[in-house]
Amino acid sequence: LSGRDCMGCAKTGSGKTAAFVLPVLQVLSEDPYGIFCLVLTPTRELAYQIAEQFRVLGKPLNLKDCVVVGGLDMVAQALELSRKPHVVIATPGRLADHLRSSNTFSLKKLRFLVLDEADRLFEQGCSDFTPDLEVILEAVPARRQTLLFSATLTDTLQELRGLAANRPFFWEAEAKVRTVEELDQRYLLVPEAIKDAYLVHLVQTFHDEHEDWSIIIFTRTCKDCQVLNMMLRTFSFPSVALHSLMKQRQRFAALAKFKSSIFKVLIATDVAARGLDIPAVQVVINYNTPGLPRIYIHRVGRTARAGRTGMAITLVTQYDIHLVHAIEEEIKLKLQEFSVQERPVLDIVTQVTVTRRQCEIVRAGTDWHWPLQDPDLEAKRKAELAKIRRKNKQCREKVQQALLQKKQLQLRRKLQKKRERRKKLQEEKQQ
Repeated sequence: LSGRDCMGCAKTGSGKTAAFVLPVLQVLSEDPYGIFCLVLTPTRELAYQIAEQFRVLGKPLNLKDCVVVGGLDMVAQALELSRKPHVVIATPGRLADHLRSSNTFSLKKLRFLVLDEADRLFEQGCSDFTPDLEVILEAVPARRQTLLFSATLTDTLQELRGLAANRPFFWEAEAKVRTVEELDQRYLLVPEAIKDAYLVHLVQTFHDEHEDWSIIIFTRTCKDCQVLNMMLRTFSFPSVALHSLMKQRQRFAALAKFKSSIFKVLIATDVAARGLDIPAVQVVINYNTPGLPRIYIHRVGRTARAGRTGMAITLVTQYDIHLVHAIEEEIKLKLQEFSVQERPVLDIVTQVTVTRRQCEIVRAGTDWHWPLQDPDLEAKRKAELAKIRRKNKQCREKVQQALLQKKQLQLRRKLQKKRERRKKLQEEKQQ
């Protein structure tokens, strides 16, 4: 509220969203105008969740918000932006596309720039936001308040803290352990070859003992996510998948069904690992041991939120021991072993293996739910094609118009010559 830039680092589920939503609304209530605040997030689902918080807390102010994410109609988003909402919640890629292709809105009067899950936004890897962030930072004013929040502090954020010119306010939750105390963290040592059988047994056990419990299973790849969903459904578990190769409407629908407890099991890639607040989740299962400790912290943070209890179980194969040691070192806590009776697992190994293979064959043979490309890339490709077709159409129309004008000119000249001949003939007759 004093106007300084802020960097906040605290455990998952401790209220970081409210930490920036409430002060923004406080300042907005004093002087409401145009696009007042821009919130950038790495995932679309998180963008909609933040928008919900703004709507709930900003209802007395008649707050106008706009969500700008990929996978949805750009024209509708452009119209919303042109109406000058108070708050824009966006993923960097889609907002940068709007800034490149449109001049119907301006971010020059912006007061607040919020980067939620800032470490992920500044991360350079397979999905690098740097080019898009450069476009966005050029469009926002230099005199603004910048707020960065995350559950994990990376070297990049430490560098930003050191380079900041206007003495940003820095706050980090002091804790001996990097995860919340209410979270029961376990590991289960399993052979790679029969990992699926252990997963089915775990889900079956929790389903039998606690029918109302909700479970999130995290996988590394979209393929695993889709196949595991098909496999669990074959075993009559109420499961739904969430990954980046699904259409956006399918992603929203899957999340809504899980939040409303229509489905009790969500199989997801790391698109669901950050920021999502689903109060009813009691168990998180890591099907793959995360390669980076901070990914583990974000994944297990989907349970035991806001003072509730929860359990996280990581399936560890013979190849993942070093990854577990790195996680334990980062979170400053020793994971406890989760005990499972082997006999029931061995009884279902053959059945699970055969079912998995059948699901892989079915998935390979059906393309409707498994696009070969990311929907965003496909949408961009289609947009480029549409742009080229529009240009070609405009060129053809220009050529046709030029030809038509030429014909009309020739026709006028012929008519003019005919009139001149008639006039000359009439003059000769009169003489």
